Amino acid sequence: MQNIHDSFGNNIAIIGAQWGDEGKGKLVDAVSDQFNLICRSGGGANAGHTIVVQGKKYIFKLLPSCLLRPKTIGVLGNGTVVDPVALITEMESLEASGLSVRGRVKVSLRAQLIFGYHKQIDEELENRKGKNKIGTTKRGIGPAYTDKVARIGIRCEDLLDKDQLVMKIRRNAALHADFYKIEIDAEAEIERIMAVRDQVKPFLIDTRKYLQEAIESGEKILFEGAQGHHLDVDHGTYPFVTSSSTSVGGVCTGLGVAPKHIHSVIAIVKAYTTRVGSGPFPVELDDANGKHLQDVGHEFGSVTGRPRRCGWLDAVVVKEAVEANGVDGINLTKLDVMSGLKELKIATHYHLDGNELFTVPTTAKALEKLEITYDTLPGWEEDITQVENFEDLPSKAQNYVFAVEKHCGARVFSIGVGPGRAALIYR
Repeated sequence: MQNIHDSFGNNIAIIGAQWGDEGKGKLVDAVSDQFNLICRSGGGANAGHTIVVQGKKYIFKLLPSCLLRPKTIGVLGNGTVVDPVALITEMESLEASGLSVRGRVKVSLRAQLIFGYHKQIDEELENRKGKNKIGTTKRGIGPAYTDKVARIGIRCEDLLDKDQLVMKIRRNAALHADFYKIEIDAEAEIERIMAVRDQVKPFLIDTRKYLQEAIESGEKILFEGAQGHHLDVDHGTYPFVTSSSTSVGGVCTGLGVAPKHIHSVIAIVKAYTTRVGSGPFPVELDDANGKHLQDVGHEFGSVTGRPRRCGWLDAVVVKEAVEANGVDGINLTKLDVMSGLKELKIATHYHLDGNELFTVPTTAKALEKLEITYDTLPGWEEDITQVENFEDLPSKAQNYVFAVEKHCGARVFSIGVGPGRAALIYR
């Protein structure tokens, strides 16, 4: 692995440029031994990262995926939402796999807590929407962020004061039970949290100050994005989005890090497009090509197991993310999945009623009328999973990469050609 800092600086943000599931965890894992700290700035246990090392699969749901490296520290910032029971469960699962993680996790005192009633509310609201479901993971993420914005949220710092914690749980349980007309067992919530409270307390620190001191001392920091730009609550395909800022701006607000300390932004782009759950998806394929992408790409959610919707690479979607996040380089993932397709397409332009659009329209009428221009390229048959150098890829695969660069507006500096840690080509 080349030294990534030579090209991108000390502190690097890695974000998803599509609708999540782009394969961020793999690059994070591949380069994490070059960083001192890996930080999550938003989301919760709804943002799974799957990593394969020596044939063994590890699934990270809340914790930064750097913890596969024995010396790297993982940080959960103030912008995250933390289910303390799920946090301890995930740690225990990783430790059962032979990893030592507890001494290498820092959690912000200002991070919001997720309770069982948040998951109840999440499921209840989805059920009430009927055919208009958002497609959430039902992990309580949205309702926890709702409490945060409503200024009734319970934060990790409340774990330090038992009496205050109990009072707030009872208050919120009563409020939510009355508002949503559901039954909530406040005492069971209290018992659930108290069972892990003492285990979580040692991880709690002022992560903003911790990171500031790390930056001042010259430590190298990787900001690990969750989901993707088009699931951002502001910039995504609203309302079919997550409840946090998944774009690079979320790094600053979710960790308390000044913009000037983010030296570069790397976008993770899958060689095709996938989406989990509901929401507009202009390039979706419901044919043999889509089935190929789903089956060969093993496109099933790492957290939920839900099948992902699949389609051609949408360069309109990616270019918007490139521009909005100031992307310096692209890591193109799963190029190997394209092997065996006779013809490949990249969506390059949207038009609606004769006008060009530069983002995905969210109304059903607009989507029905949307005209998409594609760049069509020949496919290749060769298995590329063992290729180590760009020049050794089939010429048609190289041309596909060049087309991605042309239409997405950023240089592809690395390419994933298989699930393993080492299956990366660097240019």
